[in-house]
Amino acid sequence: MTIIDMPNFYITTTLPYVNADPHIGFALEIIQADVIARHRRKAGDNVFFNTGTDEHGLKIYQKAIAAKKDPQAYVDEQAPRFDKLKSALNLSYDAFIRTTDKNHVKAAQEFWKLCDKNGDIYKKNYKVKYCVGCELEKTESELIDGRCPLHPDQELDAREEENYFFKFSNYQDKLLKLYKDNPRFVVPDWRLNEITKFVESGLEDFSISRLKEKMPWGISVPGDEEHVMYVWFDALINYISTLGWPFGAKAAKGRPQAENNFEQFWPGTQVAGKDNLRQQSAMWQVMLMSAGLPPSRQIMIHGFITSGNQKMSKSVGNVVNPFAIVEKYGTDALRYYLLAEIPPFEDGDFTLEKFEQKYNADLANGLGNLVSRVSNLIEQANLSVKIKHGSNKKLKKQIDDKMKEFKFNEALEVLWAVLRSADETLAKEKPWAMDDEKKKKKILEPIAQDILDAAQLLEPFLPQTAEKVIAQFTAKQIKKQAGGLFPRF
Repeated sequence: MTIIDMPNFYITTTLPYVNADPHIGFALEIIQADVIARHRRKAGDNVFFNTGTDEHGLKIYQKAIAAKKDPQAYVDEQAPRFDKLKSALNLSYDAFIRTTDKNHVKAAQEFWKLCDKNGDIYKKNYKVKYCVGCELEKTESELIDGRCPLHPDQELDAREEENYFFKFSNYQDKLLKLYKDNPRFVVPDWRLNEITKFVESGLEDFSISRLKEKMPWGISVPGDEEHVMYVWFDALINYISTLGWPFGAKAAKGRPQAENNFEQFWPGTQVAGKDNLRQQSAMWQVMLMSAGLPPSRQIMIHGFITSGNQKMSKSVGNVVNPFAIVEKYGTDALRYYLLAEIPPFEDGDFTLEKFEQKYNADLANGLGNLVSRVSNLIEQANLSVKIKHGSNKKLKKQIDDKMKEFKFNEALEVLWAVLRSADETLAKEKPWAMDDEKKKKKILEPIAQDILDAAQLLEPFLPQTAEKVIAQFTAKQIKKQAGGLFPRF
């Protein structure tokens, strides 16, 4: 059974750190997840969609200290900025989890106990090079000129201390079997090949704690108040703690029953950036194996967004604020660009010039202009056209097939091909020049049907726009709407 056949469907994004404002890279990720969630709901599935914020770790602690604030007070101020994306981007998530939530803290400690009980946690002294930007230890083979390739401007921390470790090295064979038995476990396939090669090269146990005297901001290790959990170990557990694990699970007899979605929805589908490949598809999976829980169902890995083909950074001044784009151009305009123009698995580029070109070509002059012209012609001629909901089964199957592969851009291209074809028919037949009402109706009725078919399938991608067009073209009398869908810039 593929994920598309499941009646219950769980999808989650990664959790962004709250040490900086929401950026367009995370907007891409959460919009992709939202489209998947909406498409599955539209198909009749019972969907649970999770997102939230990652609030522990060194970079959060450093930001709080720099701001002269208690870390909890600092994250309490920052987290709502990310929850505001729900209205700004018109998102449909069901849960917004914070890793400082009491239930998550309890779940993380229970998870630790399970891994410890199974013999996968031990303590040792170690020396390591650590990238604060990634919140990850780095081996020499991962460095370029002695620096992390993802954060080349940051000095690596040289650390030597006593930490708890997880026996990553014990799980090489099990991970490779997971990948072999599930060839679609990570998509795209080259990311699965990438993580397979990483695991084949050998696994080193990774640190899962920090000394509290050096970095106190984290979840306390059960039974050892001198240590806090490593931020990645803690944060990954959100994918199941948000579902009520372990307090409602069968294995947790005698515990107070929390709202439990775990047995109903896990395992789930995860959407993550390419810098999260190792954490999501290897580290998290072995943690689940250690705790005796099923692995994730599927992991979709997307690329980065550049600006003018440069990495976005505050120092360069090319960081894109999604709230500002939405305020000027509208929610669906940003959703459309990120889904249609940014490849789902590769890096993509965003500049205001490219954005406005795409906006004007596809939204203002494309969809918006077609809807305006056709509705105006039907209204002026006072035509009564007969069109049906969901009449184009072939078109629906094309979109479903693209969505099974998470090819958002190709799905939108299928819909825009329908709209362009309708526009070409309109230009060729020139119904505005016809006096014969029957001939005019013969031209406009199938075009109106094409617009409705496209709008209904467009709902997961551009929900606000689709809702307007569907209401307009299913009304008793189709009329042109004042202002149009997308004013030209």
